[in-house]
Amino acid sequence: MRKVLVLAPHPDDDVIGCGGSILKHVQSGNMVSVVYLTSGDIGSLTHSSDQMTTIREAEAAKAAKLLGITQTYFLRNPDGCLSFTRENIVRITTLLREFRPDVVYIPHRYDEHRDHRVTCDLAVESCLWSGSPRAQECGCQPWSVGTILCYEVGTPLREVNYVEDISAVIKEKLAAMATHESQLVYLQYTEAIEHLNRLRGITTGMGTYCECFQVLKVAEIF
Repeated sequence: MRKVLVLAPHPDDDVIGCGGSILKHVQSGNMVSVVYLTSGDIGSLTHSSDQMTTIREAEAAKAAKLLGITQTYFLRNPDGCLSFTRENIVRITTLLREFRPDVVYIPHRYDEHRDHRVTCDLAVESCLWSGSPRAQECGCQPWSVGTILCYEVGTPLREVNYVEDISAVIKEKLAAMATHESQLVYLQYTEAIEHLNRLRGITTGMGTYCECFQVLKVAEIF
């Protein structure tokens, strides 16, 4: 069994960016955990921030159950105002040293959404901290992450150097996305990701539906 950690700016970004890969990891017997940097609390025009936190965390829990995710963590940073701070780096580094993942999935650095870019920067810095002999407050046993993959959400990757065929699990991925009902009121994300994954399959020739990634560091993925 190998351990996989997904860092997601908001509930649903994990499903959109690498939901198919999560399913394949679980089917391979790997343990997958997800850390949500925010709870998407500004994602509605009709509900308060507190209400949205409750709603979106519940939706994420339903999606996690469908995907077979073992653990979910909610750091509850302000949605839309995620900051590159020492506090966030310490929190993520602590989780890295506790969970000791072999593979980490993160958003890519050139996503148009600021929270996604900040999540990428926080993740990269935290992985550096995790493997170094410093930051005692994060745990005393350093852990070096073997593989780091950047996924795409709203902004397609400029550079793709790893492709995963998710054709066999695309229906399950779309079902997990459908649990995020509060967000589907505004945008048809299920259609968007189905078309993106189909496009990636056509253009890469690697499968009918594919997820694409940028490799920052690689040891072994599956």
